[in-house]
Amino acid sequence: MRLFPVALALVVVSSSILPVSKAVAEDSIAVGICTEVQADNKMRLRKELKDNRLKLRNIYGSVACNGESILRFAYHSNANDTGEFIAQRLLTDQLQAAESDGKSILDWANANGFGDSPITKAIKERLGG
Repeated sequence: MRLFPVALALVVVSSSILPVSKAVAEDSIAVGICTEVQADNKMRLRKELKDNRLKLRNIYGSVACNGESILRFAYHSNANDTGEFIAQRLLTDQLQAAESDGKSILDWANANGFGDSPITKAIKERLGG
């Protein structure tokens, strides 16, 4: 008789914890990605993505680092190796698409003094020019 209320309580508690745990896991993955970008550690970024079975092109629009896209964060962090890696992994449509301020990453980079950056050069190569 006492087992049923305890089992019922466990089911209710565990069902309320699962969504929170998923959100915490997603946040920790995003923090891990941003940390590796900021550290300019391409190999650890690759490992973070591989361990979580993620592709940059699939998460690029949904992960923000300090309120910026991953590439803009790489620019601000002077993470050239990681930024080049990201640019090479994204689809050309993603590189040409307008971001939150209405500018493409290339337009934003040129307007903010990053026109000569290795990341910008990688983006231009990816876009074919």
